[in-house]
Amino acid sequence: MSDEHEHDHHDHARGPAASAPAPMTPDDAGSQALAEALRSSFAIVKFIMLLLIVLFFVSGIFQVGPQEKAVILRFGKPVGEREKALLGSGLHWSFPYPIDEVVKIPITEVQKVTSTVGWYATTPEQELSGEELGAGETLDPAVDGYAITADRNIVHTRATLYYQVDDPIRYVFDFSSASNTVQNVLDNALLYTTAHFGVDSILYSDVAGFQEAVEQRASQLADQEQLGITIRQCNVVSVAPRQLKDIFNRVTEARENRTKVLDDAHSYENQITNTAAAQASAILNEAISARARYVQSLQADAKAFSDLLPNYNINPGLFEQQKVVQVMGEVLTNVEFKSYLPTTANGYPTELRLMLNRQPPQPKSPAQSP
Repeated sequence: MSDEHEHDHHDHARGPAASAPAPMTPDDAGSQALAEALRSSFAIVKFIMLLLIVLFFVSGIFQVGPQEKAVILRFGKPVGEREKALLGSGLHWSFPYPIDEVVKIPITEVQKVTSTVGWYATTPEQELSGEELGAGETLDPAVDGYAITADRNIVHTRATLYYQVDDPIRYVFDFSSASNTVQNVLDNALLYTTAHFGVDSILYSDVAGFQEAVEQRASQLADQEQLGITIRQCNVVSVAPRQLKDIFNRVTEARENRTKVLDDAHSYENQITNTAAAQASAILNEAISARARYVQSLQADAKAFSDLLPNYNINPGLFEQQKVVQVMGEVLTNVEFKSYLPTTANGYPTELRLMLNRQPPQPKSPAQSP
């Protein structure tokens, strides 16, 4: 109490002059400026933090297209159970990465995967430019991919599979990476089918059949694994080992020459066969026509005899005489000398003697002419 009274007494003793502010030192001005700067900095930091928080939540807005489905994975696990986890078209929200991850599934878009086995070493840049590196003296299994054929040859082969997702639930939830599973299915189908075809069939004689077999094998495996996809198309490209390119080219040339010779032979064979067939057909048609005419003639003769038979049965002698007269009239139509020898009363024919070597009449001389 005494100290406080002394302090108050001291203040009252100082009077009005004691209430005036003390002069500001340079240190006090710097501290005040620093405090104001810190307050401004804190305000800016708060604003930036607030803006970052807003951006953080706004960045979680995403849109699902009309031909898509989406699934939100929160720390790697889907949010929701199966059908409920599938998000339809429209705007949706999720926590930004790395809390949530949005997986969009194109349900109508055709997707594709390319096999990762069976093809020699190359780069995407070389694929785009069409550049082909030198093959080297031997194939390097550590770098170059290849496939073994049924006849123990080696080929380079590559397949591209086009597919659509028709069961998004199974495609997303039953596989950690369905696209990688589809690619493994394609690799398996390519190697399996190559092992069941000969090199000539793969490269030349049955290219379409080999491609179809790869597609069928991939479809079979996809159904077996229940991937929830539908395979639309499978394209396969196969080439001979680059180290043996010249040898395969010579084989190809020989095969083409053989094919040309066989085609020429088949063409000549077809020409000869067609000509012989045409001749045989003409002969056969002519024989059929002749047979028809002959049969018709016999039928006409038989009918004529059948028609004459009643008249003959009535009076055979008269019928014979009528026919004789008719035939003789036809026979002797253009004969200059005609002689008819009737039979005698005893039934013997009249004897007729002709001098066949008589001298022809001599022309008359002018003196003998009247």
